[in-house]
Formats: sequence, structure tokens, C-alpha cells
Amino acid sequence: MIFNTLDRVMTPVAPVDPPTIGMYVCGPTVQSPPHVGHGRSAVVFDVVRRYLSWKGWDVRFVRNITDVDDKIIATARQEGVPPREHAVRVAEKFDRGYRTLGVQTPDIEPKATEHIPDMIDLINRLIRKGHAYARGGDVYFVVRSLPGYGKLSGQGLDDLIAGARVEVSDQKDDPLDFALWKEAKPGEPWWDSPWGPGRPGWHIECSAMAARYLGETFDIHGGGNDLIFPHHENEIAQSEGANGAPFARIWMHNGMLNLSGEKMSKSTGHLVDLNEANERFGGLAVRLFYLQAHYRSPQEFSNDLLEDAQTALARLHRLLEKTIDVNKQPHPGTMAGFEEAMDDDFSTPRALGLLFDAVREANRRLERTGSAGAPAAAAWEMARVLGLDDLSGASSFHSQAQQTDQLQDAVEQMASREGADAAGDTADIVEGLLAKRSTARAEGDYATADRIRDDLAALGIVVEDSRDGTRWIRR
Repeated sequence: MIFNTLDRVMTPVAPVDPPTIGMYVCGPTVQSPPHVGHGRSAVVFDVVRRYLSWKGWDVRFVRNITDVDDKIIATARQEGVPPREHAVRVAEKFDRGYRTLGVQTPDIEPKATEHIPDMIDLINRLIRKGHAYARGGDVYFVVRSLPGYGKLSGQGLDDLIAGARVEVSDQKDDPLDFALWKEAKPGEPWWDSPWGPGRPGWHIECSAMAARYLGETFDIHGGGNDLIFPHHENEIAQSEGANGAPFARIWMHNGMLNLSGEKMSKSTGHLVDLNEANERFGGLAVRLFYLQAHYRSPQEFSNDLLEDAQTALARLHRLLEKTIDVNKQPHPGTMAGFEEAMDDDFSTPRALGLLFDAVREANRRLERTGSAGAPAAAAWEMARVLGLDDLSGASSFHSQAQQTDQLQDAVEQMASREGADAAGDTADIVEGLLAKRSTARAEGDYATADRIRDDLAALGIVVEDSRDGTRWIRR
């Protein structure tokens, strides 16, 4: 069952053309390098694809690249390069980031600039049916011509007019009408059309490419929830206006990734580069981090959470390396809970809980009997479905986990020497030592205070005193 944004109910998977599931996901607009928010969306729908395939469906997965639009042109102009060259360069960074996350290559990855004739044909049909009009070299969609506009976002036309950011133009008959085709401006890329030289509007691209590869009606359309309006709302209007048939049957939208409580956004510059995060923490650790939250929920990004994901991934990979012999062996009765979690709108947090339960049980059996048995086989299978089973980078994660374990041991020993509380994780123990140091300073025992500070520094923990208090960071 999948939560369907269109009608806001849980919907069973019932393909238009079984056993094939047609799935279209809005890919990147390649104006600037990917941030970790892009990575979350890519991983979410990669897991959906993997799980549906594992369940026996033949998934036809399409993810587009928008390689021409206003923002790409503006950014390329700032950098002094042709828009096409800029788009290709940025698309390569997206591809590298996604591959490092373990995201599978789409079955089809269409580029907007390679499908201009499809878009022109779709616009012509809309004009013939009275859903669009030409003004000079521009073409606009008539929003009021289609009953039900706003059904995806759940808003009426008056609400949309009040809240929408609309393109200002003297050409439009109605402020809500949106561009299907834009007249060429000096220095911009253009293509010939019945309305003169120009280029497509943003929304028409996905309607044309989805129909080209999946048909007029297909099964699942995905993307971030920031695309619900206007992009996906306009896709529905264009497609259903031109074809007279339902567009996507199920709409899935992932929640946004936040940094210090604020949504990551290229427009604000409030973001973390995806490739840099992958390099620092490891692509699969970043992937595991994403899966710790339900895909529809907002998720907070932080270094601490990524470090926790690194540690968890290392624990998983240590078991997988020790039990490589059970890879792909039968695991009767061990996957029922996993399937139940994933069938419930892809509840990856529950699925991960079951995966690490299997890891713990497999490790216990290894210690007791030397054989991990069914729990290890189940761990392998769940890791494979979630895309966490690639062991090619396992040694680096093991090293990081070992360093974490060594630091924990060292601060525990230090706490015991200083008479501080040695219980809890590393952060708890360090806070206890700093409390001991504060007491020593207050009592004038500067020798003890300095010793605690210096011993922590030797472990790579830097203590900083200021008027606002004392804080510590790991070097």
C-alpha cells in the first residue's frame, strides 16, 4: 500500500499493464551541483524501485534530466560558458553523487533538449482542444479550461491565485496561466516551432517524456513535495487536457531535508553539497541516514547523525563480511516483518530496525555456535533490498568504527581516573569530565582542570572556554 498524494489515501499497487509497473520520477534541473536534499529523493525512489522489483514486478523506471531552463541559462551566463556545456558538467556531478549513494541507473534517463518534438506535438494538441493559446512567440496553458485543476495540491483556484507566485506577463489572459513555450531571447538556446524560435516551459517537459516512455496513463509518479504545486499540478493539467485520460495513478512525494531547522534550497544557498557529504561520510552511510526517517517526513541533517549512520553501517558490514557464505541462501520465515513494514508505505525505519535485530541475533549465534544461520541470511536479503549490501568500501567504515570504539574506551578510562561518571556514550562521558573540570576551576584546583583539558586534547577533543561557557569539539 502506498500513500497517494492525489486522493490522500493508502492505495494498493495495481499496475495498468501487469506485471510491468511504469514509474516516472522528476530528476534534477542541472543548474548547480547536487546537495544532500537531492540525494534523499534519489535514494527514496531507488528503494521503492528495488522493493517493487524484489516483490516480482517488472519496474520500468524513468528519471528525467532538465537540461534547459531559465536558471541554467542564468548560471551559465554568470560562469561565461554555453548553457549546454554547463548542463553537461553539472549532470555529471549528479550522476557521480547518485552512484556513490548506491542509486541504480534508470532504465531510461531522457533529457529535455532531446525531446523538443514531443513537447511541440503535445502543445499543438492542447491548442487544438482549447486548453492553450499562442501570444506572439509564447504559448500559455488555460488553467480555467480544465475542471479539477488543483486536485493534487488540494486547493481551489481562488486559493491558488492568492498564494501562487505567477510569472508576470502582459501576454497572459489570466494570471494563473502558465508557459508551455517561451519565445527566444537574445543569447539563449532556441529551437524552431510553429510559434517561432523558442524553448519549452519547465512543466511541459515531464508530461511529454512520461507519455513517450510510459504511455498516457502509468502507475507511479514521484518527486519531492516541493514539486506538488505548481510543477506536478501543471503536469496533470497538461497531460489530461491533451490526452483525455488519467495521468499517473499514484503520486508519491518525499519530505524535505532540513539543515538547522531550515529547508535546503538552492535559492537561499542553505545547503550541503552531496558529493562532499559522500566523500566525508561514505555514500552508503549517507544512504543509511536517509532511510532512518520515513520518506514522507521531513528529516534533519547533521554531522552527528551521519556519524551514527557510519557506525551502524560498519556494524552491518562486519557481519556481512563474516557471513558471506550465507549470501543468497534461503531464509524461511525471517522476512515477514520486513515485508509488512515495506508494504506499509515503505516504512524504512521499521525495516532498518528489523535488519539490525537480525544483525544482533546473527552475532549472538556466531559467538555461541560459530554459525549465524537464518538471521544472517535475512540480514543479507534486507540489506540487498535496501541497497546497503555493497561491501567494496567496508574496510574504511570498519576503520572509522574502530576509531570510535577506541575513543570510547579511552574516555571511559580517563573518567575512571578522574572519579567522573564512566557510563553512557562518548559525549555523555566527556560532558561528565567537563563538569568535573568546572568544579575544579571553581574550587581553584587549576592543576586538575588543566590536566582534564590536556588529556582530552590528547584524545582529539578540543575544549574551548568563552564568556558563553565551555564547549568541546572532536578534531
